[in-house]
Amino acid sequence: MKDICIVGLGSIAKRHINNIRAIYPDVRIDILRHGRTAGAGTKENADMVSGMESEWGRMLYAYEELRDRYDAIFITNPTTMHLSTLSILTERSDAFFIEKPLRPLIHGEDISMDKRIISEADEVLDGLPKNKIYYVACPMRYTGIVQYVKNHIDMSSVYSIRAISSSYLPGWRPGTDYTRCYSARRELGGGVAADLIHEWDYISYLAGRPQTIYSVEARLSGLDIDVEDIAVYIGRYENRLAEVHLDYFGRSTRRELELLTDDDTIICDFIAGKITYLKSGEALSFDEKRDDYQGTELKHFFDIAAHRIPNDSDVNSAEALLRMLEKGLIQYDGRNNI
Repeated sequence: MKDICIVGLGSIAKRHINNIRAIYPDVRIDILRHGRTAGAGTKENADMVSGMESEWGRMLYAYEELRDRYDAIFITNPTTMHLSTLSILTERSDAFFIEKPLRPLIHGEDISMDKRIISEADEVLDGLPKNKIYYVACPMRYTGIVQYVKNHIDMSSVYSIRAISSSYLPGWRPGTDYTRCYSARRELGGGVAADLIHEWDYISYLAGRPQTIYSVEARLSGLDIDVEDIAVYIGRYENRLAEVHLDYFGRSTRRELELLTDDDTIICDFIAGKITYLKSGEALSFDEKRDDYQGTELKHFFDIAAHRIPNDSDVNSAEALLRMLEKGLIQYDGRNNI
């Protein structure tokens, strides 16, 4: 990789930049931004903006300033802009890394708007050149815990899956105003259901997708946001159930996966980096930081871009996951499918 473009400069873009440079120290990175403020409100992003042109890349503010071709393009701007950005830049690279989720989730609040979102997604996806790589981020697949479960636990023996991701949104990005971040704003595609789609992605990766899904979402806390701050799901498989709880207001961060079998109950604690078998007492520790598994995902993407391995998280799969979750909301609300 010699030339990479990153669209958007939020916290995840900064993380990707640092991890890309760890893999390719001599890479040139152009950052395309849609405003001239100094990043997402942090001193680190301000320093990056002020120093990068003379160091390892360029800061750009219009599509016309981009190079004609890049080895890869990373789309890390707000969720509502992912598909339109992909459509605009599709001829400038053969490999695209798109932050999750692919597009905003629909919520059944305005059927005409819901139909528009689905129609626009279909139009963009149907119009993409078929010979290119479109990879949608799914970093939790590359954690040591998920890889252990994938390779060492027989999922056919698991008849109950429980997952929880609970944390306090104002504490996510220290030094920033949480009310202005995309997570807190409907107009940018925020909300806990889309923001924490990781849980359903890794569950689908491990156990496949449920045959039927039911869900409830609501805004219940005192957070100053206009999106749902809790989403709860039940997924029905042929021979198992999956329960998923997501929220923005847990004051003590929890991210856990619980697997129940006839032989044992297995607790996977992503925060502690630990898997515990409650009956046998066996315990496993995983010493890794976020950059470890996100760096692993980047290497995986670059292998896909080089056609060394197949794309296992393409846009069609990402769109199917969104529609599965949306169907659950529509069923619960008693509405017909869109």
